[in-house]
Amino acid sequence: MKTKLLTLAVASCLTVTGYAKDERLTIISYGGASKDAQVTAFYKPYEATSGKQIIAGEWNGEMAKLKAMVDTKSVSWDVLDVEDTDLARGCEDGLFETLDYSRLGIKEPLVDGAKGECGVGIFVWSNVLAYNTEKLKEAPTGWKDFWDLKKFPGKRSLRKSARGSLEFALLADGVKPADVYRLLATPAGVKRAFAKLNEIKSSIQWWEAGAQPPQYLIAGDVVMSSAYNGRIHAAKVAGAKLGIVWDGNLYQFDEWAIPKGTKNIDAAYDFISFAMRPEQQKLYTEKMAYGPSNPAAAAMLDKQLASELPTYPDNMKNALQMDVAFWAEHGEALEEQFIAWSSRN
Repeated sequence: MKTKLLTLAVASCLTVTGYAKDERLTIISYGGASKDAQVTAFYKPYEATSGKQIIAGEWNGEMAKLKAMVDTKSVSWDVLDVEDTDLARGCEDGLFETLDYSRLGIKEPLVDGAKGECGVGIFVWSNVLAYNTEKLKEAPTGWKDFWDLKKFPGKRSLRKSARGSLEFALLADGVKPADVYRLLATPAGVKRAFAKLNEIKSSIQWWEAGAQPPQYLIAGDVVMSSAYNGRIHAAKVAGAKLGIVWDGNLYQFDEWAIPKGTKNIDAAYDFISFAMRPEQQKLYTEKMAYGPSNPAAAAMLDKQLASELPTYPDNMKNALQMDVAFWAEHGEALEEQFIAWSSRN
């Protein structure tokens, strides 16, 4: 009798444990204001409708950590918010599941470029030129002004990465957006970009996390910075005296992806399907000023807010789309060169 009761107890525990495991979904994003918006627009509503608990984690694009999980078959992340450039490399390296769009059930057509082999675009965001309106006597108009240390004295900040820094350097040097990647694909173009960066190297305060540019600007540590437009918009809404220059902005997608080997793949698909609904994307954009990848969501937005998004027509003028294929091919070599360059005095 005791043996039978013990067996039943163990079986019951296993059942409960298995159930609990199935009811928890770990979703990793970049944190900060964007994560807060995702909690409001995606996580909490999904928990309410599905009954599943979301474990919300953060990362800064540490692909080596994801690779280690996949290689050792110890994947603890179920859904990942990942930049399209990292997604392209990770997809090629087998770190993500190939998406089955029939399982997502997205009814509306998405903006061009949103559907990828291993990820689907959540939103369009831009790396823009942001500035402290109280620290500058005159507003900058583009990356040429960012490089002008005489007219706009003070520290400025760039993301500590070849991505973005090299493009902005060439734009500041007079290269047209349509010619940037053609030029960067040549040794002469790379040399030109690093030479331009050298002009302001001693005045750069690097940033690595998206929350840092508005913090640096508000504190007066820097007068200008490259920054994610949504972070600057959120700071402005909170009362910060910051401005955005859209000319020469570098835009791209954040995408939902499923790490290869997750044990919760059905729930992962279910969550992504839910999060891609226009109603949920509208809620996200109202909290974080990134352009929804579902045009049906854009049509629901307040006109003033719509004008402050990367997807607004006026903001797309003279904009540069991140070339994912270029960075997939040249990214590793350029990042190594950038790290070596940035570490030298």
